[in-house]
Amino acid sequence: MEAGLTTDTFTRLLDRLDSDREQAGEKYEDLRRTLIRFFEWRGTPYPEEQADEDFNRIGRKLDQGTEIQNLAAYSYEIARLVFLETTKGTDRKRLSLESVKVDPVALNSSEETAEKELRLVCLDECLRTLSGGSQKLILEYYTHEKRGQVERRRALAERFGLRRDALANRVQRLRDKLQYCVSSCLRKKSAI
Repeated sequence: MEAGLTTDTFTRLLDRLDSDREQAGEKYEDLRRTLIRFFEWRGTPYPEEQADEDFNRIGRKLDQGTEIQNLAAYSYEIARLVFLETTKGTDRKRLSLESVKVDPVALNSSEETAEKELRLVCLDECLRTLSGGSQKLILEYYTHEKRGQVERRRALAERFGLRRDALANRVQRLRDKLQYCVSSCLRKKSAI
């Protein structure tokens, strides 16, 4: 991994995030925390360093005069490449932006992947806002296979001391809460 951002490059990155310096700093920290969670969620070593590498690469692209339309989507695409690099063996050729030629215009085709990654990061954040019992309930409710689903949900209702219809109602309320939270998170992160 190369050296960090220069002062000029960091200023350019902040300017790209927001014209108000304080807002730009908050957006930078928010995006950095999100990237760290992205790497943590995948179990990579040194997620903070990988998030910094993501910003280093974005900074180099900005230094080269590259116009980045959706900085959040672009950063997730870069994060995906950094993740792939860290998971490859040392005997394999490492990917780099220069060898892959990530083109921000071409990212429109891979924006769907970045959108899915962003949605997963938001879902992870929103799940963490639920109490332990609610989090466990919704995860167990939706993580089982279709086969035997009715029986497992009946057992789940018994374990939580609920009737099956009460369980379904509670899960629906939790799901509505999560959908609202994820939508808010996506709006917030897309504004970056």
